[in-house]
Amino acid sequence: MTRPTPSHPAPVRARRPRRGPRLRRPAWTATLTWKAAVFITVMCCALAALLGALVHVSVTRQTVDQAREKALSKLEDVTDAYKAGEPTDGSGAVDPPGLPPGLRELALGGERGTMVAKVGGRPTMWAAGPADGRALAVRIDYTLSAQTIMGLDRAIVGSSALAIGATLLAGAFSVTRVTRRLHLTAQVARRISAGDLDARVNDPRTKDPTRGEDEVATVSGALDTMAATLQGKLLSEQRFTADVAHELRTPLTGLSAAAELLPPGRPAELVRDRVRRMRALTEDLLEISRLDAGRETVDLDVHELAPLAERVVRMASTAGSETDLVVLRDTSVETDRRRLERVLGNLITNAHKHGAQPVVVSVDGPVVSVRDHGAGYPEYLLEHGPQRFRTESGGKGHGLGLTIAVGQAAVLGAELEFADAPGGGALARLTLPEYVPLAGDRPDAGAPAAIATDGAAPSMATTHRGATDGASAGPATDGASAGPATDGAPAAPGTHRGASAAPGTDDSAPTSSASDPGAPPPPASDADQGTDMPHTRSTDKRT
Repeated sequence: MTRPTPSHPAPVRARRPRRGPRLRRPAWTATLTWKAAVFITVMCCALAALLGALVHVSVTRQTVDQAREKALSKLEDVTDAYKAGEPTDGSGAVDPPGLPPGLRELALGGERGTMVAKVGGRPTMWAAGPADGRALAVRIDYTLSAQTIMGLDRAIVGSSALAIGATLLAGAFSVTRVTRRLHLTAQVARRISAGDLDARVNDPRTKDPTRGEDEVATVSGALDTMAATLQGKLLSEQRFTADVAHELRTPLTGLSAAAELLPPGRPAELVRDRVRRMRALTEDLLEISRLDAGRETVDLDVHELAPLAERVVRMASTAGSETDLVVLRDTSVETDRRRLERVLGNLITNAHKHGAQPVVVSVDGPVVSVRDHGAGYPEYLLEHGPQRFRTESGGKGHGLGLTIAVGQAAVLGAELEFADAPGGGALARLTLPEYVPLAGDRPDAGAPAAIATDGAAPSMATTHRGATDGASAGPATDGASAGPATDGAPAAPGTHRGASAAPGTDDSAPTSSASDPGAPPPPASDADQGTDMPHTRSTDKRT
């Protein structure tokens, strides 16, 4: 069954043409002080204009009425004298020149009237009436009355301006007191959102029960109560996490020892693997509890950033995760090596676990970037940052690794940012505080410099490939060249890609040893020999 077509179709609303982009008002116009000042000014101006108009009308009417009565009284006297044939003594005249035409017509019509007009540039009050079919008129000087009204108007304007200014100052002072308290409340709220749970407004109106609370004091008290409650819950959660992790260490240690006694086989390997994962999770929980408590201290020292990144990449490659290292520009940073390696290690592990190959670590001055070519970070992580045990539907989640990385970066005074790479994939950017030596102070003073003896020009942008067999990328101890050998032998694992010895050198000349053959070798770290040497510059940066 079809619907009948209406005889009159529904009107179609015409679309308005789109206008250009609206101009945004300045930011200061959105402040409460400015709005209150404008409101007070407008109200004061309106009130002053209203009162001024009322006073002006009242005084003007009274002045004009007095002048009109005086002029009409004089007109009656002149009219009586004119009818009696007596002289008017020059105070009145018949059809005098300068009489306003409207008043003349009124007098010729048989009626009396008054009008203010200028005669010779001076205000004059005219009064006219009929006399033998003609207009008999008198005039009086209205200058004094006009000056009185003008003086009154100036007084009204001046007093209104003073009243508006005083009211505006008083209102601005009152509003500023309120807005100052609101700004303080907003600052405390920002500090709480940034993690300072000890921040409080402490409005005195909320502490003294004898004083009345206004709306701002109510908001301040509610914010303090919320902060205290939130702090208590977070501290309780932190204590619970620390206690659970601490209590789990003892049974996990016993479980690990018991797992080692199991006979070899697939079940034993599964048990040992689960125990290792449980121990790693327990250690992560303990580390997070220490970071949350804010009791971490840093052991700062000056390090070359590229060797530190190369060390982390090599350790990740040893664990079976191939990672590329690109050094665009090396620099010295003042940081805690262990914590920095922890941050970079977690970022690389997360990239391999949740991203896709290739995983590239880039060093550009004090900035270290870790990028994969997977699907990128989840939306919640980009908006709110990493969250412990947060798992997306259908995803594996990010666990505690990124949370620990953010906490350790904060301890180091570094800035860790997460974003999606322009060409696809996840991008984590760590910006470290760059070391700036004082005048006459060199960061490599007291440590032997690694200078190539063959005089080869360094490469400013070099690429490293993490070794999969765990071989050290430091200087060779047997004197073998780190660059390509003249007989076509392959380069040692973990060395610079594209960095080669200068022509004419033999295979026995070490490329990363000290310039003086008798100089002592560079000091090696306890974790990896020749890979992380504070105050030692890498060979690709020395000219």
